Amino acid sequence: MPNGSREPFRAPPYRREWSEMVVETRRARQRERERTRRGGSWPDEVRDRVHARVGETVRLRCAEHVHSMDGADFVAGVLTDFVGRGKYLRSMFGYLGWRAAAPDSPAALDAVAGLELLHAFALLQDDVMDGSATCRGRPTVHVQLADWHRGRGMSGCPDRFGESGAVLLGDLCLVWAEQAMRESGLPGAALDRGWPHYDAMRSELAVGQFADLLNEARRIPSLDEVMDVLRRKSGNYTVRRPLELGAALAGADAGLLALLGDYGTMIGEAFQMRDDVLGVFGSDATGKPTGDDLAARKATSLVVLARELAGPADRARLDALLHGSDAADGPVDVDDARVLVGATGAHRRIEELITTRVDGALRLVETAAADGRLADDVAGVLRAMAVRCAERVC
Repeated sequence: MPNGSREPFRAPPYRREWSEMVVETRRARQRERERTRRGGSWPDEVRDRVHARVGETVRLRCAEHVHSMDGADFVAGVLTDFVGRGKYLRSMFGYLGWRAAAPDSPAALDAVAGLELLHAFALLQDDVMDGSATCRGRPTVHVQLADWHRGRGMSGCPDRFGESGAVLLGDLCLVWAEQAMRESGLPGAALDRGWPHYDAMRSELAVGQFADLLNEARRIPSLDEVMDVLRRKSGNYTVRRPLELGAALAGADAGLLALLGDYGTMIGEAFQMRDDVLGVFGSDATGKPTGDDLAARKATSLVVLARELAGPADRARLDALLHGSDAADGPVDVDDARVLVGATGAHRRIEELITTRVDGALRLVETAAADGRLADDVAGVLRAMAVRCAERVC
């Protein structure tokens, strides 16, 4: 698209079909309610059950391990509050993977609930690495710990204390996440099938985080490099790996694992690209201030794509944005940067990439439901989650 084009924005196909998706989702829920009268429902209950399970786990573990230290009640309260404010996407996808191959199981739900503790670990350390002030609509844990240190007049640097404390609390969550799987009540054979997928997810997350550090150090990575980090650090970890883990625990065959993996790759990428769009143009729906990525000079998929699409003059300005030193150049003019990114046509192109992935995932689900590889209730939730993740309304 020519630089500076102002062609009217047209909603992607999956958005235009949103009302049809809502109708189908309601029908699926009605079918589930009918099944409830015959012996059990699950989609509307998963989040509440995971929320209760994760909260109970943190309280019990804190009572076991944290109770004897100074400030135990404060630390336990901060951690319990933090894990209680999640969207529970990973556990939902983990349980969807299980339900794609097996019936409802409290033990399986307990196992995938541990994914929320893994996510808490990742967020706690990511917030420290990024120097974030807020997360999930509240001050980040390292900021709360620093304020607590400062308020008590303790010795040493409050900020250093807060960052170190948040890293250590993250380590606790990492240990408790695996413990939740081991102690879920699933048989050993099921856990043995799941561990390779769980290990792959954790390794990808760490490698993706490190690759992100390298990208930030270079300041202007290629779009392919950014997309690779996007898949490792967020896409696979949010959707694909949890789906595969749940399905593997349930004993799914290779064909079903491949189907869920393909769906998860596409929706995971759409999820993160939407996050990148909201970080520039959207509201605070993701729990971080709008424009935060621009202010931090982050090389996200949207910003790097804008650079690749820009003409020479705008590319030079984007290079200055990404190369700039916060100390030397002062704060980024977020409004000006937003206009600059928008003028390149990158927003439209990202929307097209999101649409391609959502449409592909929906086609996979439709085909699998039609040939009997996915039950209607599981297919209905996968459809709804595809759209919700792409729109970040989950």
